[in-house]
Amino acid sequence: MIPALLPNYARIDLAFERGEGAYLFGTDGRRYLDFAAGIAVNALGHCHPHLVAELKAQIDKVWHVSNLYRNPLQEKLAARLVEATFADSVFFCNSGAEANEAGIKMVRRYQYDQGHPERYRMITVQGAFHGRTLATIAAGGQPKYLEGFGPATQGFDQVAWGNLNELRAAITPETAGIIVEPVQGEGGIRPAALQYLRDLRKIADEFGLLLMLDEIQSGVGRTGKLFAYQWAGIEPDVMAVAKGIGGGFPVGCTLANEKAAKGMVPGTHGTTFGGNPLAMAAANAVMDVLLQPGFLDGVDTVARDLWHKLLALQTRHPRVIAEVRGAGLMLGLKCIGTNTDLQTAARDQDLITVTAGDNVLRLLPPLIITTEHVDEAVAALDRACVAVTPATQ
Repeated sequence: MIPALLPNYARIDLAFERGEGAYLFGTDGRRYLDFAAGIAVNALGHCHPHLVAELKAQIDKVWHVSNLYRNPLQEKLAARLVEATFADSVFFCNSGAEANEAGIKMVRRYQYDQGHPERYRMITVQGAFHGRTLATIAAGGQPKYLEGFGPATQGFDQVAWGNLNELRAAITPETAGIIVEPVQGEGGIRPAALQYLRDLRKIADEFGLLLMLDEIQSGVGRTGKLFAYQWAGIEPDVMAVAKGIGGGFPVGCTLANEKAAKGMVPGTHGTTFGGNPLAMAAANAVMDVLLQPGFLDGVDTVARDLWHKLLALQTRHPRVIAEVRGAGLMLGLKCIGTNTDLQTAARDQDLITVTAGDNVLRLLPPLIITTEHVDEAVAALDRACVAVTPATQ
């Protein structure tokens, strides 16, 4: 008999009763160092005092009014994002997949308004993950997510990751835009070369395409800048954001420059729950912290410390770790054995991690971690590596 809770997750037999900072406390009585952060969601860790205070204050005011009326908290957050990024306008929704859907619609609408309704196709790259709606699994192109849900939504042409010649060859009179993650998350923590991102911008301009970035996992301070594209010194036309922006509250948003956004007039897109006052209170609280002078510099400093210590860990355990990958606090260990074995061994050492594609173990800690947390995590991984090291033949 099927359980009451839909069995679409292979859940680990572990539950948490509370969290504090970088730690989770399990119902098993153990304290875990959380280097998964709800899959890059809990940007400020658990129960951050400012986030808690802002949400509590909003709970006593108003939760939901719909988007039929002005929402001052939306207006405030949109203005902050516009000031801090390339964007001229922002749409708020509930999740990353919704943010990508809105972005794809913006790209298509732009070409339509330019008199080119035939230009509707998006070029995507292998290993991408853009969500689990019918359109976003088609954009991601991964067979394991498409199986059983065909026919695949039309409009996406996939090319090899990092291959500019193949990308150029894929451009046709029907191509509307390009969508890429600056750092692939589910695909195995693969950061794009900065020059690759710069070249994508040039190609988009050359062919009259819009460049859309999916920064759902790499954004909101995770790489040591507010958004990963800023390392390359470019500006996209459209960008999808979610995960960390709500600090644990469901928030998504689509950022766009004026060129991409101006076609989204009343009636072209919408959401009932998106950008509700509770969500906006949470996201504004996250931005309060991230925009404090020196905060992102601190993230970058701790991330570099973790990177170097993970390289040393790889040197000590060459039979367990093949490669260290990533950017900022979005890091991955390419495993020689299975990533699930190393994940389980790390959990046995009270460290929470998350797996990714390409047999990678992801490390996505809260942005508030310190060097002490780094040392604790690396020591736990050291012991986990010992536990999974194959016996000498």
